[in-house]
Amino acid sequence: MPQHRAAEPDIRRYYTEVFTEADRLDRTPQGRLEAYRTRDLLTRLLPAPPADVLDVGGGPGAYAGWLAAAGHRVHLVDLVPAHVAAARAAYPGIAATVGDARKLPLPDDAADATLLLGPLYHLPDRADRVAALREAARLTRPGGPVVAAVISRNAALMDLTAQGRVDEHNRHLLREEYATGVNDPRTGFTTAYFHRPEQLVDEFVAAGLPTPAVYGVEGPLWPLLNALGTGPAEQLFADAVACAETFERDPAVLGASAHLLAVARAGAGGSRPAGG
Repeated sequence: MPQHRAAEPDIRRYYTEVFTEADRLDRTPQGRLEAYRTRDLLTRLLPAPPADVLDVGGGPGAYAGWLAAAGHRVHLVDLVPAHVAAARAAYPGIAATVGDARKLPLPDDAADATLLLGPLYHLPDRADRVAALREAARLTRPGGPVVAAVISRNAALMDLTAQGRVDEHNRHLLREEYATGVNDPRTGFTTAYFHRPEQLVDEFVAAGLPTPAVYGVEGPLWPLLNALGTGPAEQLFADAVACAETFERDPAVLGASAHLLAVARAGAGGSRPAGG
């Protein structure tokens, strides 16, 4: 059985029964830094409002609601029905439907911009990640940005080490994850794949998109913020933001971020994906 078919129930169960996604971006210093930096990058990368934005894998709507408040017309799609229900309840101004990032029942050129801020790190198979990017390119009008987020290959080992949670039970799992990119749910997270920056570039190109610009989201100081419990009003938080901004395109530092964000323009080089 293909790996992703087994993964889907695990992902739905994790986000329905185990983990609450709705307040993730407010719960920890790293989450707040991720949200601040992602919103800053999206402000720079997306068309000015009003634009049609497709938020694929948008969860319960943390970014969709923010984008709608800024004046965009947002359609959120997520694999987890509970996330879609939560988004509809919290943000009645957005459209929200259940769907799979690899194949969506939407017409070509449906959006001015398409976001994949979650799907790529829940697809362990490269072919599925390329399919999701190809689908995003199909749905995005020529010249519009396709923006995708992934979890850095280094993030799990850095995070659990900073928390003092690496022990004899999970050390070999984390080292195997670091070697292969495939997360073992026994580490505490669900089915996932963690990227190196060059893999993210390769998958964009394989999907027929141009070579993307890759940004480090949190920069190198996010484990320190978590370890110290740094509040959003503290100077160290502001300094971490400034550090992340300074290093955001530095290839030598990209992998120190917990998340990477890549953007390329649909139809701007490469091959235009066929309609589906």
